[in-house]
Amino acid sequence: MNNEKSIVAGMVSLVFVTAVISFILAFFLFNGFDLAGSKSYVSFDKDEVSKGSVEKFNQIKGILKNTYYDKVDENKLLEGAISGMTDSLRDPYTVYFTREQMNSFSERTEGEYVGIGMHVIMDNDGILTIVEAFEGSPAKKAGLTRDDKIIKVDGKDVTSIKDENLIINMIKGKENTNVKITIYRPSEEKSIDLDILRKKIKVSNIKWEMLDGNIGYIRILMFDNDAYSYFSKALEELLEKGLKGLIIDVRDDPGGDYEQVVEIADRLLPKGLIVYTEDKNKKRDEKLSDEREFRYPLAVLVNGNSASASEVLSGAIKDHDKGKLIGTKTFGKGLVQQVYGFKDGSGLKLTVSRYFTPSGKCIQGIGIEPDIKVESLEEFKDYPVSNIPREKDVQFKKAYDYIKGEIK
Repeated sequence: MNNEKSIVAGMVSLVFVTAVISFILAFFLFNGFDLAGSKSYVSFDKDEVSKGSVEKFNQIKGILKNTYYDKVDENKLLEGAISGMTDSLRDPYTVYFTREQMNSFSERTEGEYVGIGMHVIMDNDGILTIVEAFEGSPAKKAGLTRDDKIIKVDGKDVTSIKDENLIINMIKGKENTNVKITIYRPSEEKSIDLDILRKKIKVSNIKWEMLDGNIGYIRILMFDNDAYSYFSKALEELLEKGLKGLIIDVRDDPGGDYEQVVEIADRLLPKGLIVYTEDKNKKRDEKLSDEREFRYPLAVLVNGNSASASEVLSGAIKDHDKGKLIGTKTFGKGLVQQVYGFKDGSGLKLTVSRYFTPSGKCIQGIGIEPDIKVESLEEFKDYPVSNIPREKDVQFKKAYDYIKGEIK
């Protein structure tokens, strides 16, 4: 009997000691200590995260590892947890990239690529939406049109992917290979499956011409990495031909490179503030223009798909009273992102600040109202700008008439 009592007492003591050790380990882990010095751990701020939440995290990890029917890779669990942290912010512009996704994101925007040929924008619900299918492109031939929403690529649901570049790179691929696209068409309230052959696409994101009366016209489809170079070339050519006034068209332009649009604005504006950003600590970063400026009548065409960099340019021109904005209210994206790269090749695109127009307005979720409001004709309200016949483009006509009236 005494032996049995000793055994029971020993077991109780062992359980007690084990519980104490577990408590101590949990305490130090929760407070950010690495007792072993060799094991990796995740630390939390004890003043912001409850002990119960940490315990639940570890409990669920344990259940997944020990009970899930197939082998569980803990690295993948951790990748998923990291991705979940960014998703919890509910910011479509803050995204965690795996190594493969980061490689795709980091590719420079080139003037030529293999894909299906279309301009897209991420709508307010975080769904990739077609703005325009290029003329003669596989997308156009397949019947893709404005406002179609891409919901699957090769059978994979992409509605939870909040970075447009990741979806775009899923659509790109080798020439003469097929990609399956599932779109939702709001006008018909139905989903459509399409099998599209990838082809080499040549893109020219800036187009220009001289109109009657020596009025220059520059359309910027997107502010890519070469935007300023091509804009400068266009402007110089038009000036050499005797330009007397200028229309810049950023309708359906989803934005692009922040530094590129700043350089374009610098070429147009007088000396002063172009745009500034503020982070969570109110740290301010200003972009300034020099003395050189454009000294002819100027109009900027805008619409609801003019976003981000398009709004930097439009807002600066409006605030400096350098020209007139004509069309409809812009999209309303006033956030700035920064990309972080990590040792394993993964990355993080994070919203770090808001940008403000020279007068101090942040247009995030608001947009910029035009100086002269002009709606498209009802028959063309759902058309991309490129598909509206020039003679029926009332917004363009208003801009042309305005410049013509300003030329002295």
